[in-house]
Amino acid sequence: MKKRYSILFCISLITLVGCEDLLDCIINRSPELPEKYLESGRVGYVYFQEITAGIKNEPRDDIYDYNFEIYGDIPDGLEVSIDFRTLFIEGTPNDSGRYEFTIALNVGPPEYYDEETEDYENSMCSTSTSMDYEIIIN
Repeated sequence: MKKRYSILFCISLITLVGCEDLLDCIINRSPELPEKYLESGRVGYVYFQEITAGIKNEPRDDIYDYNFEIYGDIPDGLEVSIDFRTLFIEGTPNDSGRYEFTIALNVGPPEYYDEETEDYENSMCSTSTSMDYEIIIN
């Protein structure tokens, strides 16, 4: 009897939610930034850090289009550059202090994506994310 109710429950759930949405929630494909502690730096010394984004539960995350935005303070003397899905923070800091900033990431469809036959927005649980970071310069 319990088996019959379990089967009926699963069929009802798939019917109400839709198979595609149910699978997307299980797979949970979404952009991600690492929860990374950025190393401290020193005034007058070369500083280098990299932050690499990815797509959670997607082994082919190199095929997506990554767009970064930075909000907040980056130390004077450091520059941010982007190479595909990696963001680099490098240079020689001029002033000491605690610098807090947020990296926002939006991910676009992969190169092979065909707008007419595929619904990109529905293939991802989310197309954006953000993460707060901090750099301390002594």
